[in-house]
Amino acid sequence: MTPEERLRIESKAVELLHTVYDPEIPVDIYNLGLIYRVEVDDDSVLHVDMTLTAPSCPAAEFLVEDVRIKLESIEGVKSVDIQIVFEPEWNKDMMSEEAKLDLGFL
Repeated sequence: MTPEERLRIESKAVELLHTVYDPEIPVDIYNLGLIYRVEVDDDSVLHVDMTLTAPSCPAAEFLVEDVRIKLESIEGVKSVDIQIVFEPEWNKDMMSEEAKLDLGFL
């Protein structure tokens, strides 16, 4: 895989992650700071490390499946590997300035 192809896939992944919303929060998961890693390997597997706002998040299955469906649609991606991680633990400081403004933290 060329560096350009890798960059195209990773950029498209980030673009699509901006379209995934927690049903309880009106901000996309990327701006919420829930995405820790987006990386495609030499075998065209897209790896995503993400977290949840809380380990017991009732929307966890929905969010992971929405991410998977959207990322699998990217041309050139053979499969998507999503890892739910809790280190570092998510906190509101991980949100973008836009998300903080939308949620009234600024």
